[in-house]
Amino acid sequence: MATIPQPPLALLFDLGGVVIDIDFERVLRAWQPLSARPLDELRAAFCFDAHYERHERGEIGAEAYFAHLAARLGLQASPAQVAAGWNAVFVGEIAQTTRLVQALRARVPCYAFTNTNATHQAEYTARYPGLHDAFERIFASHEIGFRKPERRAFAHVAQAMGVAPGAILFFDDSPANVEGARAAGLQAALVRTPEDVAAALAAAGLAPGPF
Repeated sequence: MATIPQPPLALLFDLGGVVIDIDFERVLRAWQPLSARPLDELRAAFCFDAHYERHERGEIGAEAYFAHLAARLGLQASPAQVAAGWNAVFVGEIAQTTRLVQALRARVPCYAFTNTNATHQAEYTARYPGLHDAFERIFASHEIGFRKPERRAFAHVAQAMGVAPGAILFFDDSPANVEGARAAGLQAALVRTPEDVAAALAAAGLAPGPF
């Protein structure tokens, strides 16, 4: 665990993998009946390519991105069927972490920053309506036009929060995003389990107590 250089004035949480449990294998399994390709070929064919990143920045919409996916993966499917598989990624809320956020909000402002798209945003908002009440604001990459781990993404979010980057403690399950946050001047903790969140909070002087 890296040493936290100063007590944070705000907390910033990734959603997928930190607050919401996700599993992309579920997406591929949902799409497999729509393709003549076996599951292992779908795994090999899918990638987080330039189209994926443009979709997360809001540069292309769902219709264009889903058409790209259908062509790349050989899906014989309508846009609605592709979207249904796309939304199969969500497993459920990570209750230990959401309880931590709820407990901490009285002491320090809590925000979220997620690389996402309009389809996923609509789905997680409907499935987990308490999320928007849990955070001061959720920054979504497709709405702000920047995505993690871009330095400008973190600069934009810090400015919108009104907090100096060095006073923000950021939590993410992606090593690349954690490195990007640190390069942008934020404090950052890599999260694999809710216990990692609790440990980073304790190191920052915000011990959450038992949960």
